Amino acid sequence: MKIEAFATLAAVLRNGSFAAAAVECNVTPSAVSMQMKQLELYLGQPLFDRSGLQVRPTALARELGALMHGPLQGLEALRKRSGVAVEGAVRLGVIESMQPVVLPHTMRLLRERHPLLELRPVRGRSSGLTAQVKSGELDAALVAEPGKGGSARLHWAPMFRRELLLVAPASAREASAAALFRKYDWIRYDRATITGALAAQYVHAQIHETRGSLEFDSAAAIVAMVSAGLGISVLQISDPGLLKSYPVRTLRLGRGAPVVQFSLVMRKTDAGSRALEAVVDAMRTALLDGGDTARPGHRAAGD
Repeated sequence: MKIEAFATLAAVLRNGSFAAAAVECNVTPSAVSMQMKQLELYLGQPLFDRSGLQVRPTALARELGALMHGPLQGLEALRKRSGVAVEGAVRLGVIESMQPVVLPHTMRLLRERHPLLELRPVRGRSSGLTAQVKSGELDAALVAEPGKGGSARLHWAPMFRRELLLVAPASAREASAAALFRKYDWIRYDRATITGALAAQYVHAQIHETRGSLEFDSAAAIVAMVSAGLGISVLQISDPGLLKSYPVRTLRLGRGAPVVQFSLVMRKTDAGSRALEAVVDAMRTALLDGGDTARPGHRAAGD
């Protein structure tokens, strides 16, 4: 029995479903299901109640998870402990809008933990940065993951999710998205980006009539235009400081709102690199320490 199966069980118990555990472990839901069945065959007893719409862990599953928690934590600590310093240089691509949110704290943590490791940031868009990772120009990149899943040739480490919001002038009093679209022009986020494409899909599916021809590839430019009363937009706001510089009204889109998954992408052959693991750990810590606007799984207000 592979030790990974016990780690996957722990992820299922933490997240409450095979699908959520698959995201954490960066595998497919079917792979999670297969590992759980292998554990059940090994133990000779069921670990999940599959009689309802959702699988539910049995008392044995929780007992096994508690039993293996300590050993798994100990193994992870031993794996990370080494007398050899993490050193070298990591070429890291980061979406321009995410740089002020992620980079400062990540770089500070890396300097404290691994002073011999140099981080070399590169800015760009998700598609371009992903292509640079594929070609070997970058070691890794923080990008918006494609809606249907990224290239299977790459390793995707989920970092956080952001829900797209409707942004309207601060003076707008309309209570619904439909009413706002009837009154204001739609200022689009660049449809060549993942965020822009998600926003366009949502608007075309939910709003029957739209008007307006403005389209920008900068969230800051769009928020400034909206603040000036020139229209409304659907986008995610990476830097909360924008809302202080350009006062606007934000509305959640409710059930079915588009959500962008941000992941750290790297080549599969590099996924076990100690230098890249150090970057992943530092970035996740930075996001957790960043408060409500930048923590993994948070749904708040470019690609």
